[in-house]
Amino acid sequence: MLAYMARRLAVSIPTLLLISMMVFSLQLLLPGDPALAIAGEERSPEVLAAIREMYHLNDPVPVQYWHWLTGVLSGDMGQSIRSRMPVTELIMTKLPVTLQLATMAMIIALAIGIPAGIVSAVRKGTAWDVGANVVALSGISIPNFWLGIMLIMLVSVQWGLLPASGYASPLEDLSRNLQTMIMPAFVLGTGIAAIMMRHTRSAMLSSLRADYVRTARAKGLSERVVVLRHALRNALIPVVTLGTLQLGELLSGAVLTEQIFTIPGFGKLVVDAVFNRDYAVVQGVVLFTGTAFILMNLLADMLYFLLNPRLRA
Repeated sequence: MLAYMARRLAVSIPTLLLISMMVFSLQLLLPGDPALAIAGEERSPEVLAAIREMYHLNDPVPVQYWHWLTGVLSGDMGQSIRSRMPVTELIMTKLPVTLQLATMAMIIALAIGIPAGIVSAVRKGTAWDVGANVVALSGISIPNFWLGIMLIMLVSVQWGLLPASGYASPLEDLSRNLQTMIMPAFVLGTGIAAIMMRHTRSAMLSSLRADYVRTARAKGLSERVVVLRHALRNALIPVVTLGTLQLGELLSGAVLTEQIFTIPGFGKLVVDAVFNRDYAVVQGVVLFTGTAFILMNLLADMLYFLLNPRLRA
């Protein structure tokens, strides 16, 4: 397993380097002079010259990239223009919020999507199958922002069961934290659950037609054992890919959902940084997101190794 993961890691390193180049090029593609954005209202020639010298803006682009990359590798992603806080500190502040939201959304997606996909495949052609497909199609079709607004109007305004927006730290008030996070997590989780249900159903239908499932039934094994122990284990391989990619997407920040529910996560951080032309924050969040996607792919490869005996052989 170590050799297999080492090979996958060796492929990931050049990918990370390419991502870092693309992230650095963001500030070169954006209009305007970064020194003017950093200086703010103080735009005397002396201040602008000092800023260009401090941030190596007068150096050639490869030299600027080298200075930026060495800073990133040492944990220094620069400083926010707006708040004057280190970008690394800003990311670490928002990371627990986004991580909790992504985890809760993925738990909801797994709890709904995989069982619904299994039932739909096993009961193919029945009312269970039709109902599951209708619900899945609805989950894929309904936009997250519309569902979020409808939940706020119904659950918060009409029924008064949950707060409409806001965020409370779990360290300060766990009950309030769960109340404020359950609706945005449900909005994100239902959309992913619909996609996972469709993939699980397709993979299960393929597995249930396989020879090893026919052999397991011929041995007299119960249908529950055949479905859960033999068919589901092989059907989970494509679902693992989907789940890890969806988790990586959630970690990058759900912009619309976080804006609707005013959740202070990565999505809101990126929106605020773009509007304020805070280049360093945008670069830091995008770099973190790309790294998260690569780590999710490595996690998927590790799960492949555990689920697929042929890789272990």
